[in-house]
Amino acid sequence: MLNKGKKSSELTIQTEPRIPTVAAPSAPPLPLSPPWIELPDELTANILQRLDVEVILLIAQNVCATWWNVCKHPSMWRVIDFYRARCTGYNSDKIGRCAVDRSHGQLLHLKLSGFRVDDLLTYAAHRSSQLRSLTLDVYRVSETVLTEAIENFTQLEELHLSMMPSLNPQDFESICISCCKLKSFTFSNHLGDAHPAEFSEHAVAIGENMPNLCHLRLVKLQIENKGLEAILDGCTSLESLHLQKCSGLDLQVGLGKRSSDQIKDLILDIKPSQSERDQVDYDWYDDNESTASDSDDNGYEYDPDFY
Repeated sequence: MLNKGKKSSELTIQTEPRIPTVAAPSAPPLPLSPPWIELPDELTANILQRLDVEVILLIAQNVCATWWNVCKHPSMWRVIDFYRARCTGYNSDKIGRCAVDRSHGQLLHLKLSGFRVDDLLTYAAHRSSQLRSLTLDVYRVSETVLTEAIENFTQLEELHLSMMPSLNPQDFESICISCCKLKSFTFSNHLGDAHPAEFSEHAVAIGENMPNLCHLRLVKLQIENKGLEAILDGCTSLESLHLQKCSGLDLQVGLGKRSSDQIKDLILDIKPSQSERDQVDYDWYDDNESTASDSDDNGYEYDPDFY
């Protein structure tokens, strides 16, 4: 029986105030890898090889781990173009030696420019037996250093020298004998047009000791006919011959025709001797005097055979 006078008990539930939920801050997105990281190593090496040696060793290889690994690979150093004068403030020889060491004997093409390259050339000669191409664009290099270095480059096929013509014929002959596989040779005189160097005996050495030569370029040198004749006689495989700003040759005795008949790619930029230049100037003066008018002031006709 329900007791109406008694209040019914009620269940009271006390709840805590609702606290709004705040989302935890999300972690910042991981930075994307630089786009160059995804490039194949071969393409990365191709790009980095376009930099100077000192830039690669002092800067580029420190950019990221990928570049570090690429710059350590021997294939990166099969071609070294080292300009010593750019390394101001650094041990340039140390940088050059490091590049040679990185090749691990796989160096194929070496170009050295600037001054005082003797030590680096010697260093490379003892560690690069597979070298195919050597270019020296230098003011001067020791004859002994150059001859001994080339003796170690037994696989050399290209030799390009731009330097003072300090090599005597005997040293030059030793170089020619060592380069029995040579196919391309350049010698350019650093002294310029005003000081053509006597090169006739050197040219004879080329003809007698470089039978496999296909391409020959001589610049700003004095070569007598015997030098050119020796080249034509001995270098029977010669395809291109460029004699640029050279002097001492007389091409009017059939030598010019023989050269053009024998050589496919021929450039004979021959400077006349001083006596020939004097004669040309004299002839020019006479021609101008004689052709200015066919008669003198008195109306007499000019007779060139009279004088």
